[in-house]
Amino acid sequence: MTDLAGRTVTLPAKVERILLGEGRLLPALGVFERDDVARRLVGMMGDYETLDAAGYAQWRGRFPQLDKVPRVGRNNAGSFSDEQAIALRPQVAILGLAGGHGPSKNDRETLARLEAAGVAVVFVDFRHNPLKNTPRSMELLGAVLGKRQEAEAFNTTWRTQLERVESRLRTLPAGTRHPSVFLENRVGLADDCCATMVGLVGVLLDAAGADNVARGRIPGEHGTLNPEFLIATQPRLYIGTGIGSMATSDKSPLRIVLGADATPEAARASLVRATQRRGIAQLQAVQQPGRAHAIWHHYYNSPFNVVAVQVFAKWLHPELFADLDPRATLQTMFTQFQPIPLTGVYWTSL
Repeated sequence: MTDLAGRTVTLPAKVERILLGEGRLLPALGVFERDDVARRLVGMMGDYETLDAAGYAQWRGRFPQLDKVPRVGRNNAGSFSDEQAIALRPQVAILGLAGGHGPSKNDRETLARLEAAGVAVVFVDFRHNPLKNTPRSMELLGAVLGKRQEAEAFNTTWRTQLERVESRLRTLPAGTRHPSVFLENRVGLADDCCATMVGLVGVLLDAAGADNVARGRIPGEHGTLNPEFLIATQPRLYIGTGIGSMATSDKSPLRIVLGADATPEAARASLVRATQRRGIAQLQAVQQPGRAHAIWHHYYNSPFNVVAVQVFAKWLHPELFADLDPRATLQTMFTQFQPIPLTGVYWTSL
């Protein structure tokens, strides 16, 4: 097979022992392993329970044996243990192309050691170029796991839901100006303002027809904007990404509460608190109804990223997408492709 790094990989005829180079690849694995997601899993990174404890708790509740799967690192690439990974004797290691919370294609020493031990290393990507690489990654996983039909079914639904946005955006008159947006990255992680991004969630925002005010003003995928610039620019919409949960709301009150354990009331209240911060409270977008929003941060690394595109489309172009129901899309995809029920709240607005 050819993986997402463009590498030719020879796979075993039957794969029974898998290593996950990022714990948050578990929902992607769950599309194929709905009866027992841990059945072929011999090791994984520990980022899922650290970065999205509520989400991981759902999986642990359905598959308690996940807690017994050995961890080969914590939540960053530097903590990955080559020795421990090799000792678990995986046949295939599934890694994220861009890394960040696990080994990437640039960790050449790690790749060399795994391959020297006979491990087939396969790169997938839901983060760097999600709209191109999500269906390619699912197709690759289907091949690795011997479940190509499941991959085809998922990709058909995913492409259909993305086309619902793209086809309508093509009907906008030529020269239509997209609404300007300040996208705040991981609200409440730091005390100061104004972390942002053009990659990661920013890629999904672009696909929905937005003018991201950070584009061309920060290096790389993410960075920080000057609060004075934002106040002078006054973007039409404010969108924050949420990394908080019900469990963190007391000790980290400025984080936006979204995810598997969030309630509508807690999510909205946390957005209210976040928009009262210095530098954000001065934006007209947070002072007027319907122009301040928040979305679950982890959509940037999820096969269900198409739902975020739909959410953004409704916020950006409410009349054009008046009949679009992203929650119904998410419910349908969970029902069809996940072994766990859909719970919680993944976006909110003021």
